[in-house]
Amino acid sequence: MSPRAVLIGPPGSGKSTVGQLLADRLGVSFRDTDADVERTAGKPVGDIFIEDGEEAFRALEAEAVRLALAEHEGVLSLGGGAILAEATRELLAGHQVVYLEVGLSQAVQRVGLASARPLLVLNPRSQLKKLMEARRPLYEGLARHTVATDDRKPDEVVDEIVRGLQP
Repeated sequence: MSPRAVLIGPPGSGKSTVGQLLADRLGVSFRDTDADVERTAGKPVGDIFIEDGEEAFRALEAEAVRLALAEHEGVLSLGGGAILAEATRELLAGHQVVYLEVGLSQAVQRVGLASARPLLVLNPRSQLKKLMEARRPLYEGLARHTVATDDRKPDEVVDEIVRGLQP
């Protein structure tokens, strides 16, 4: 059992929107590991960060990714920082990993500067820039396909992903 596609990328890259559309197009289900973490913890990601800390969140996230990669046959969207865990990067080997690439200005527009995202609390634009720069090499190294999302409609991104997926 293996997901048809695993979407990775920074906040604002379109993983949730594109992931749901891609799943619909492929006739499979969509799963988001952030939603899995929230279901397990019984609270939103932001609350986990505040109440339990980033380390606790990352442990829940790593387990959510491990389970989803083992159980899910549809389209899987990973939280933007899931790729920080070496164990997760190892588990992604051999999967159809698609990196949704986004530029800073479009990511800021999509995420919004009044975001409830815990890693973007202080100076969101600067934090997002640092986060994107630090993670870019990991995203690129894991991806079988990189799809630029700037100035593109979600359906256009899905079209490109579908063309790039191996049967």
